[in-house]
Amino acid sequence: MTPRHAYRPPPPGPPVLWPKNFGTRFAIMVDTEEEFDWSAPFSRHARAVTAIDALPEAHRRFADRGVPIVYLVDHPVAATPRSADALARVIEDGRSAIGAHLHPWVTPPDDEEVSVVNSFAGNLPDALEAAKLDALGNAIEAAFGTSPRIFRAGRYGIGPATRRLLAERGYAIDSSVRPGFDYRAQGGPNFRAATNAAYHAADAPIVELPLTTVYLGRLRRGGATLYERLGRLPRGRGVASRLGLHDRVSLTPEGVPLADALRAIDAAVDDGERLLNFSYHSPTLVPGMTPYTRDAGDVAAFHRWWDAVLARLDARGVRPVGADELIAATRRLAQQPAPPLQPHALAGL
Repeated sequence: MTPRHAYRPPPPGPPVLWPKNFGTRFAIMVDTEEEFDWSAPFSRHARAVTAIDALPEAHRRFADRGVPIVYLVDHPVAATPRSADALARVIEDGRSAIGAHLHPWVTPPDDEEVSVVNSFAGNLPDALEAAKLDALGNAIEAAFGTSPRIFRAGRYGIGPATRRLLAERGYAIDSSVRPGFDYRAQGGPNFRAATNAAYHAADAPIVELPLTTVYLGRLRRGGATLYERLGRLPRGRGVASRLGLHDRVSLTPEGVPLADALRAIDAAVDDGERLLNFSYHSPTLVPGMTPYTRDAGDVAAFHRWWDAVLARLDARGVRPVGADELIAATRRLAQQPAPPLQPHALAGL
């Protein structure tokens, strides 16, 4: 049997058939989490959430433009009154919402060894992954008075049981798949074959809403396969990028230059993508909390990135979508029911 840490999701089930009046939309989902040293080993004790203090002002910048946010909240954030109160005030805009984000190393019960492999929750025994999902869901319900309906695994770490466990707990959407990325070297899942299209999962009655990955350049149609092959050549990806041949771009301000993001938006819209799924990590709002914003200048650049991206989306007629509308759209015009539960499928390396 394929080792669990080599997990690759089964092929997609039926695609989501978006409503005709849905048009082309964009969602922003924030991994709303504790701050920790990204270069240090994982620790159960790294539970500080001071970066949430910067979130209300950042949220205002989006709310002023009528852009809702889905805050995917992890256990330290939900279980700390100060951060939970700040988020509760933020979602009073009436369109933003709270989802769930599982960092297993800081989510009870603390029954596993803290390690890189176990930082991907899908590698844990099913019962332990379920218990951590329950602890997270209970903390969110206690803090916000609502049960989360949208989920993203920390480190994108889904496994064979994850989507079944989510569906059993009332989740409507999972957004853990990151197309074109392969985390096997760290013990995580392999998403090389995934695409951006939303679909009804084959292994559980839940919708999978992948993050958006766009390939650019004259050889962009080579997609993930070409990107992987270039990685086998010395400086292959860098050379291909500089020559304008091939680039992989995620829709995030973290590590993605603005010019590339704007090109990616145009390419995705021109390709007929119906939903562009953006993301970032909440500690990026504070200098020094993540590798992406080392100082105040980087944080200012982060906000300028969003100003320009939101302007380009508006110019291209791409409208924002919030959690409730997103959940309704994935259900209403799916012209077939979500598939029944099927046995887990593990793919080989």
